[in-house]
Amino acid sequence: MTKIKVLNARLSFASLFRKATFGGEETKFEGTFLIPKSDPKVDEINAAIEALLKERHKGKPLAGDKVCFKDGDDIDYDGYAGHMSIKASSNKRPMVIGTDRAPLTEEDGKIYSGCYVNAILELWFQDNQYGKRINANLLAVQFVKDGQPFGDGVTASVDDFDELDDVSAEDFV
Repeated sequence: MTKIKVLNARLSFASLFRKATFGGEETKFEGTFLIPKSDPKVDEINAAIEALLKERHKGKPLAGDKVCFKDGDDIDYDGYAGHMSIKASSNKRPMVIGTDRAPLTEEDGKIYSGCYVNAILELWFQDNQYGKRINANLLAVQFVKDGQPFGDGVTASVDDFDELDDVSAEDFV
């Protein structure tokens, strides 16, 4: 396993205080971290992946969907273009702290998809009945600064509706 410290990454799909749910089932704590392609950390992560492949997979590459580090230009989500994305998860809740290193809670509202964070991740090679992959464990996240929240584009307001007088169910049949 290889520990990686990611600095000033944009956080996406944040589920740091409660496990994410998929198909109605609780899964893991997780987050996706967006790193500009020009960041030297990209080369460090690629080198760590290559070292894991050499050590555990005889240097053979894995299909792109089997590696947690992906080219954001190939992902059709707001903010991903020009970045590399690395998804990390854990069964155990990660440490989440503020700029002063004090623990943060969900109620603090500091950590959200779109903010900038530092993160401690651990790359590892999976080789079991579920296949061969390169995954990342999510160990810790530190809030760095605010950013434009993802998913906050279109909202609705009471002003979007007309006031209705004496409406009955028959009016909608």
